Amino acid sequence: MKSIKKQVFLAFPLAAAVVLSGCSTTNPYSGEQQTSSLAKGAGIGALVGGVAGATKSGNHRLDKTLIGAAVGAAAGSGIGYYMDAQEAKLRQEMQGTGVSVNRVGDQIQLNMPSAITFASDSSELSSQIYPALNGVINVLKEYDDTMVNIAGYTDSTGTASYNQRLSELRAQSVGNYLARGGVNFNRLIMTGYGASNFVASNDTAQGRAQNRRVTVTLVPTQGS
Repeated sequence: MKSIKKQVFLAFPLAAAVVLSGCSTTNPYSGEQQTSSLAKGAGIGALVGGVAGATKSGNHRLDKTLIGAAVGAAAGSGIGYYMDAQEAKLRQEMQGTGVSVNRVGDQIQLNMPSAITFASDSSELSSQIYPALNGVINVLKEYDDTMVNIAGYTDSTGTASYNQRLSELRAQSVGNYLARGGVNFNRLIMTGYGASNFVASNDTAQGRAQNRRVTVTLVPTQGS
């Protein structure tokens, strides 16, 4: 029993060292050191795997502990690492475009405001959004284990039926542009939401402009 305990204690620092070396990155905006979700997920997986290797029946040798740690790290890092890498590429591509990148769990959302996407009462893409969409295409073609949910929105001006159709056309305009750029059409889900899910008051011109938008949400598939 003492031997097993000793190996378990050894597994913790060894697993942590294996996982955390190379997983701490520098935030390009703040300059601060941060641990990615790769490190967080892999760290948990490594420690669990390390303990499993140390306590497995047999000779209880340290090599089994290290194997368990390595397997646990791989299991804990998969989707988180994939989306971390994709997020970093997207933030790089979106710099200076006016498109914001938000991370919610394992999903990445791009918010494309109307000021650079569509004119009021229009579903025709503005040339201002082309650089951002080209950047999105580059990332989506490199990371193809994601589904792409494209949502179109309007302000409350006009009838509900008109706004619904306009929001659908806006989502389709973005989706068609991505498809023409080489993104597999089967990955694209285009939906219009009309004036629902507003993010600002429709009582002001500034608020209505914020509500006229398209969001692109990247969702990992099971195989990521």
